[in-house]
Order: sequence, then structure tokens, then C-alpha cells
Amino acid sequence: MSKAISAAPPRKTPMALTEALVARTSRAVEDAGPTPGMVYMTDQDYARFRDEIMASAPVGPLKLFAYGSLLWKPAGEVRGGEHAVARGWHRSFCFTVQRFRGTLDQPGLMMALDRGGQCQGMVFEIAEPVAANLEALLRREMTILPAVNVPRWLRVSTEGGPCLALGFVVDSANPRYAGKLDKQAVAATLARAVGHWGSGAEYLFETIRHLDACGIRDRNLWQLQELVAQEIGRTHVR
Repeated sequence: MSKAISAAPPRKTPMALTEALVARTSRAVEDAGPTPGMVYMTDQDYARFRDEIMASAPVGPLKLFAYGSLLWKPAGEVRGGEHAVARGWHRSFCFTVQRFRGTLDQPGLMMALDRGGQCQGMVFEIAEPVAANLEALLRREMTILPAVNVPRWLRVSTEGGPCLALGFVVDSANPRYAGKLDKQAVAATLARAVGHWGSGAEYLFETIRHLDACGIRDRNLWQLQELVAQEIGRTHVR
């Protein structure tokens, strides 16, 4: 068994980014609806992506690599779950959003897999009915064309051996790709940006919390939450 896949012991040091600090970033934001100038995916687009994925899938259960919010909000029904490592990819707040966890006035940042390094996550099986659950997943992860967060088959390592799993990776050619931002700049955005789905700080907090529950540690996210906590302390004084 690869040591990289082994579950880490529970974290003893508490997060600097607490629920109380996250609560300071919360406020009611009305959904402004479709962002002007954006081309939104249609039912036909979702059906096309769904059918292409199913046609290219390996034999056996359709597997999903979850590394962020899919750990707690997979949209479609999934089952099982085992530790996995995707090499050549890493978690990164690397694309901008003007809706959901941001607004036109204060765009937010969302996380995807970007090139380089490695990422520990969980592999789940998409449950029956696979087509319906897969489409529900696509509708959650993709809204605009050209898509910035695109589905891709990833070769991941698990305790049971290598397998192909569906993951969502960033398209670095997309205009919404923010590139490799300085951690302080990312922290400043996450501490301020809020949409009708909640704040960037909340998203980071929940990601780390659920990764920890799976025995997964991400050093970069841990450093980032400390910076976000400091930023909230400076900008959200109560």
C-alpha cells in the first residue's frame, strides 16, 4: 500500500479559521441570476457531456474522484469511498466566479484541480441510475460554456490498485482561469467574496473540515486558512 494513500492521523492543532470567524463573512446575498455576457449550458449540452463520459468510461462502476466540495455535496448519489491519489494535479483556488460564491462587484474564487504536484482525495462509485446521477453532478459542476471546470478521466492510485476516475480539472485556456495566485491574494478574496451559496471562507472551512474527517491533510489549504483567518480579523471587525 502506498504511503501517500494512507490516512493521516487526526489533526490535533485546531484551525485558526473558526466557525465564528466564518460567520463574520456571512450575509444575505440575493441570486442575481445568469451573469450578463455568459453562455449558459442547455439540457442538450448536459446530455452531450453525460453521453460522452459514459461512452468513454472504463468497464465497471463509474468512479468519481472527490477532492473538495464533492466530499459533502456530491449532487448525484454516490456509494463507497476509498482514499486515492491523483498525481500530476493539485487543489488550487484558480478560477473566478461572479455568482454562487461571489458577485459582479466582488468576484470570488473557486477550487479545481490544476497541473502539478499531487492531490489526495476520495474515490466513490456513482450509484444507479448512473446516467441520472452523473447528469446531476455535471449540472452542479458546470454552468457556463466554454466550461472552466471540465470533466476528465484521471488515473488515480488507491489501496486496491490504480484505476480511472472522473475528476474536474481547470481549463487553463479559459478566460476565467486566474492562474497561480499568491496565497495572500487568494486569502483576501476568500475573506471578502460572498454569493447566494455562501462565502469563500465558508467553502475553505468546510473543505478542510471534510478532508480532515477523511484523514486527508493538505498543507497548502492549511496555510491558506491561517491567512484567511487573519484577513477576516482585519476586515470584519465586530
